[in-house]
Amino acid sequence: MGIGLIHAKQKLQQTLSARIGDALATTANVPKGHVAVYVGDCNKKRFVIPISFLNHPLFRDLLDRAEEDFGFNHPMGGLTIPCSEVYFVRITTVLNSANR
Repeated sequence: MGIGLIHAKQKLQQTLSARIGDALATTANVPKGHVAVYVGDCNKKRFVIPISFLNHPLFRDLLDRAEEDFGFNHPMGGLTIPCSEVYFVRITTVLNSANR
């Protein structure tokens, strides 16, 4: 029974290491003060946005939809926003204009 527990612990560590590695790879090219999100209907495209967007009411609506659709299980390994790429670009354009 002790050997089975050791193997289970090793397997868990390998799984956690792989997930941490995936998370680090996802965030590797994200500048400080920004976050990567995945957007799109079928093919997800990665966008890097300022963290300040997360507090804006327009973006909060997108986050609420993401929570309804995915909960904490995002298919891309990062924050996935359930909207079209065109809509997301429109929202971020408005938010960029408001921040200037």
